[in-house]
Amino acid sequence: MGLDLPPVLEYTAWEQAGRKIARIADTSAWCLGDWLIYGQKSFGDRYQQAIEAAGLDYQTLRNYAWTARKFELSRRRRTLSFQHHAEVASLPAADQDTWLDEAERHSWSRNELRRNVRASRQNRGLKEATEALPKLSPPAERVARWRAAADKANRSLEDWIVDALDDHASQTLSG
Repeated sequence: MGLDLPPVLEYTAWEQAGRKIARIADTSAWCLGDWLIYGQKSFGDRYQQAIEAAGLDYQTLRNYAWTARKFELSRRRRTLSFQHHAEVASLPAADQDTWLDEAERHSWSRNELRRNVRASRQNRGLKEATEALPKLSPPAERVARWRAAADKANRSLEDWIVDALDDHASQTLSG
């Protein structure tokens, strides 16, 4: 029910013990996920009884099984934790592998992997939003008028247009 450590223990031995314990905890998440997948496939209605008998949180077990389904044994990275895999499990398999490769290459923690995946999604979202803007072809006299207004405001035409759109959106949405 716990860990009984000797009264005197060198740091390196203590650190190694922590690494082994973390490895056991990480492996147990994979094992439980695989166990659940097997039980659901093989035992149908009795599967739920076994989950209750295990006495573990249902949502946690569902997460273990979901992640295990996303990564067959051959795709699991020994150098990365179960949580690393869970971070990218919702992505297509090729993207999962790309991100896990990066995490291994840079020795990213789970949190570093999460930050990089999120930043990539945000950048992709901004790029998609920018690409989604309509191409405009206004008459030359309107463009000349807008350019004159931008010059008078000491702004680039692009910045002036964006500011004008933002101002108009704020007025429209608040009124």
